[in-house]
Amino acid sequence: MDKQRDKSIRRNRRRIGIRKRITGTPERPRLSVYKSVHHIYAQIIDDLDGRTLAAASTAEKDVGAGDKTGNAQAATLVGAKLAERAKAKGVTQVVFDRGGFKYHGRVKALAEAARKAGLSF
Repeated sequence: MDKQRDKSIRRNRRRIGIRKRITGTPERPRLSVYKSVHHIYAQIIDDLDGRTLAAASTAEKDVGAGDKTGNAQAATLVGAKLAERAKAKGVTQVVFDRGGFKYHGRVKALAEAARKAGLSF
């Protein structure tokens, strides 16, 4: 149990360090990523106004992740859906906030799918 608690503390420290440097503006909002064991969540946030402009996750029914929601393929679908929703709101450039997670696996798959679908960061 201590190992899991220590891992969580380290991730939160990294997340706080990242958030000190990254801020979402109306011109370039922040793409925030959170992953749990079963799902991955992403949202585009304007930190100055304190509002979420677009969001997508594997917990939604219309994302189409199917049975498996905790894998890279599901994260790719979330990234594409998020980019589609962001472009509908007029957002094309974002700042990527990986939330203290390594840029690897599901986080990387989500980011690459969002880039491929038209977001630039």
